[in-house]
Formats: sequence, structure tokens, C-alpha cells
Amino acid sequence: MMTKTILSVNNVSKKFGKYKAIDNVSFKLQKGDIYGLIGSNGAGKTTIMRLITQLSPLKVGTIELFEQKIDQQALKHVGAIIETPASFNKLTVKQNVTLAAIQRGINDKQRIIQIIDFVGLDKKINTKAEHLSLGQKQRLGLAIAILPEPDLLILDEPINGLDPSGIIEFRKLLLKLNQEKQITILISSHILTELYQVSTRFGFIYNGQLIKEITKQDLDNVNQSGLLLTVDNVSKAAQIIDEKYQNKFTIVDDNNILIHSFNINSSELNKQLIMEGVSVISITKQEKSLEDYYTNLIGGVNDAKSIKN
Repeated sequence: MMTKTILSVNNVSKKFGKYKAIDNVSFKLQKGDIYGLIGSNGAGKTTIMRLITQLSPLKVGTIELFEQKIDQQALKHVGAIIETPASFNKLTVKQNVTLAAIQRGINDKQRIIQIIDFVGLDKKINTKAEHLSLGQKQRLGLAIAILPEPDLLILDEPINGLDPSGIIEFRKLLLKLNQEKQITILISSHILTELYQVSTRFGFIYNGQLIKEITKQDLDNVNQSGLLLTVDNVSKAAQIIDEKYQNKFTIVDDNNILIHSFNINSSELNKQLIMEGVSVISITKQEKSLEDYYTNLIGGVNDAKSIKN
């Protein structure tokens, strides 16, 4: 049976000259995770991925794959697209995947066809890579990365430059890989709406440090959308909402209630509360996103630094 912990990054730091690209980063990926690595350009996401795949030498800290030290044997179970997908322009889709199979010692023509089919390039099998769209090139890169049937897939900005339909197709493909082939995925992107739609866990990187880890479920709990009601009597208002609307809501604090729905007529609700003797200070629409959470998180880190200074 596969080990539960697929990847373990422990107290990893990386310097380029005097510049500290990664500063004491630790996180784990469990089997089945889609772990979204979030951070602006230069935050250290690519450096972490290069360290995991041994494209960059690790000097400080340890990284384990499948609960053992990284070696070439362990890396055989890892697929990766870091920076740009590797393919040869003058070769067709089939030739590119076949060459990658030869390099990896895979001698199974059937698997090559299946993989091309799986990533949706069956109609482009004899098309040269130079004639593929950006989205199709990303699919070809993905086909090469999943050829060895990896347990871990590492994707650095895989949807960069894709148009909206390409992004949706790529997202479906990732979920299919995760659910059908049980592949654990580490993915970075600056398109946070997309990461939100696929990831089960998030790690936020800022200035080379991992400043926060959170599951999708916990993020949704603290970052909820809905109607935010500010009233003078929270317990009475909660009782009325419960009776009249049967809606799910959260009492935020002594003055605020968040109703987890936008499908309520706010003027009707306002009238109802006033009739029952509750004074309504405001009703506002609260739409939260992963971007909001990230912005607040960074704001909090900067505030803490300025207090220290």
C-alpha cells in the first residue's frame, strides 16, 4: 500500500548569493491532495519546485518523497512541468511522447496512445508541436509528465497564458488525474480563482516564507460570502431568520450575522426585523474570494513587521 505522506518539505532554505529565495519552509502533501501554492512572482514557488525535483541543489533542510530521502528512484514516481513544458517543435505529438517514453525506459505503444487520448490530443496525434496552440502544448507537456504514471505531479503555473476555455479544460483534466488516477498534485498559479476551484489545501508563500496553510473547508468557513446583517439585537435577529427563512447563518459577533445566501429579499428581511423590534443598522452583500483572503494575509504580515520595526 502507498505511504500516506507523499511529499515532506522540512525546514528548507535556499540562497542565491546574499538573496534568500526560500526561508525555512516546511509543508507536507498527503496522498490525494491537490495542494495550491500561492504567492506573487518571486515569492519562491518555482524555487521550491526546482528543489523537490532536484533541478536545483538542496543545501539547507530536507525533502522526502514517499517517506524516504529523494533519489533518482523516488523521482521516477514524480511528473513535473516547471517553467515551460518540454517538447520538440519539429516532432509530432506522438513522436514527442514516444521519445519521452524511450528516455524513461517505457516500451508500451498502447500506453502512449492512451495517454495522448487521456489529455485530449487524439485529433492532433500527427501534428507537429510547433503547430499546436498554447493550450495544446500544455496538454502535450502534461502527457509527457504523466507518462510514467507518477504518484506526484508538480505543475508550475500550468495555466499561464491560456485563454478561458483552455483554463477550464485544463482544470477538468487535473481533477480527472486526481480522481481517476489518484495522482497527488502540487500546483502553483497566480490565477487564484482557478487554484480555488481545484485545490483541497493551500500554502501561502510571501518573501520566501510559508506564512499560512489552510484546507479548502477551513478557508470557506472563515472566508464566507452572503448577506452581512448588522443589528442591535443579534440573538433576536437570529431567531427570526431561523423561523422565517430557514437559512444557514453564522453569528459573527455581538452585532453581525452572516446569512449564507444571496437569494433573500433584503428589504423584506429588513421590514420583518423592524416589525419584530430589531433595529437594523445595515445589510450589505459580502462576496469573499481567495484573492481577498491572500490580500488580508499579506496585509497582516506587513502590519506585524511594521509593529516589530
